[in-house]
Amino acid sequence: MLESFPSPANVLIIGASGGLGAGFCELLEAAPHVNLVRVARQKNDPKTAHICDICDETSVAGLAETLKNQPPFQLIINATGLLHDNLLEVAPEKSLNQINATSMAQVLQVNAIGPALICKYLQPLMATQGKAVMAHLSARVGSISDNQLGGWYSYRAAKAAQNMIVKTAALEVARRHPNRLVLGLHPGTVDTGLSAPFQSAVAAKKLFTPQQSAGYLLQVIDQAQASDSGHVLAFDGQTIPA
Repeated sequence: MLESFPSPANVLIIGASGGLGAGFCELLEAAPHVNLVRVARQKNDPKTAHICDICDETSVAGLAETLKNQPPFQLIINATGLLHDNLLEVAPEKSLNQINATSMAQVLQVNAIGPALICKYLQPLMATQGKAVMAHLSARVGSISDNQLGGWYSYRAAKAAQNMIVKTAALEVARRHPNRLVLGLHPGTVDTGLSAPFQSAVAAKKLFTPQQSAGYLLQVIDQAQASDSGHVLAFDGQTIPA
């Protein structure tokens, strides 16, 4: 695992308490050559080292300040995301009439602005020698050219915006640090709370456990090269069209 990275590899997981974030942590914790640092919005797990709200710029800046004296990171994974939340009254829209400005702003905040803040404050903490990757969880529905069904306005728009942030950050970062890759990752449909209301139409073999998806994505990250930076890569290694 992570054989293309220097050993030991220092890894930061943001969203470590979420379904897929926990899947990443479970696999990486078992790897002997990985130093894992967990970040979550709330400290509901004793293994969580740091608290950060990616929607709060002060919180992200504070996390960066706290981590700046640690060894540089070979891998930073942002495993956060928002598709629906009953308490926030957020749900994917089926029509234009269901668009709500407040709900849309919340979805954009988590899925687009949060990743931008992570790029801004945490990219400087990445290793300057050897391969280093920052990866953000994206989704196939963020592809404009692949949109054949419509609906899900907020989530589609937010993920499309995130993909543009990844692409733009990748171009900027490569000018000074060609060893640093910035990627989007499409995890497939994962059996987590995020996808729970939408799993009925998914074939059993295409519904991944968090550990399965995390394993596929870690392999994709391990195989990623400089030419992949700025792209969204699916769990099977294929590039998602813009």
